[in-house]
Amino acid sequence: MTIKQEIQDASSYIQDQVGEFRPEIGLILGSGLGVLAEEIESPVQIPYSDIPNFPVSTVEGHAGQFVFGTLNGKTVAAMQGRFHFYEGYSMDKVTFPVRVMKELGIHHVIVTNAAGGINEEFQPGDLMVIADHINNFGTNPLIGPNSNEFGPRFPDMSTAYSLELQHLAQDTAKELGMKLQSGVYVGNTGPTYETPAEVRMLRTLGGDAVGMSTVPEVIIARHAGMDVLGISCISNMAAGILDQPLHHDEVIETTEKVKANFLLLVKTIVSKMG
Repeated sequence: MTIKQEIQDASSYIQDQVGEFRPEIGLILGSGLGVLAEEIESPVQIPYSDIPNFPVSTVEGHAGQFVFGTLNGKTVAAMQGRFHFYEGYSMDKVTFPVRVMKELGIHHVIVTNAAGGINEEFQPGDLMVIADHINNFGTNPLIGPNSNEFGPRFPDMSTAYSLELQHLAQDTAKELGMKLQSGVYVGNTGPTYETPAEVRMLRTLGGDAVGMSTVPEVIIARHAGMDVLGISCISNMAAGILDQPLHHDEVIETTEKVKANFLLLVKTIVSKMG
């Protein structure tokens, strides 16, 4: 079966579940941030395990379902949990849901993640709008034959993250009296956290935050002509900045503390998106 057929089968199944509902905005919710999906009105929840050709999320803090409904007056499709390269999935599978979102007619994607702070001016609990990224995965989800119906062979990544949506996020944060950092997200494979030496290297390269997701999904979204807004929750400072070990529990604890600000910010941004 071709990937085109797999995408069509998955989207057809979803369309059967949601009927005439047409989502405008896609949301990809990272570790500890899936709580946003609980704010969706008249939700239709579809477990990933029920969707043809879909992988299954295996990481704590990822619920593993699509949630369709209305958020602040806009129709949305929210991924409550995502897939990671370190789980052993191919890049095709990691990015498969983004292709399905495109097939469903979605043109705007908000991608969120929990990330380690590299910029020493950041603090755990800060929210950061992603201005750009560095692909440090050592691979690219577009390697292999290109289908022109999906996008161009050589997609432009000079504005991977929509400048218009970045300005909207910053203006919204200002209106709400929130501090919103801006910076470069570095995507690593994981599943190990970085060493202090690696963090120093990434800072030298221009990274402000580091995580194990987002970059492959954004590449595919841009390949498909979708506009992207990225928001990171700085869940901890990366190795070597503070004299303490890193663990996933801290990621979940920090995202829990900032969830009120995160929810308010993203819901307000959604309400203003055209």
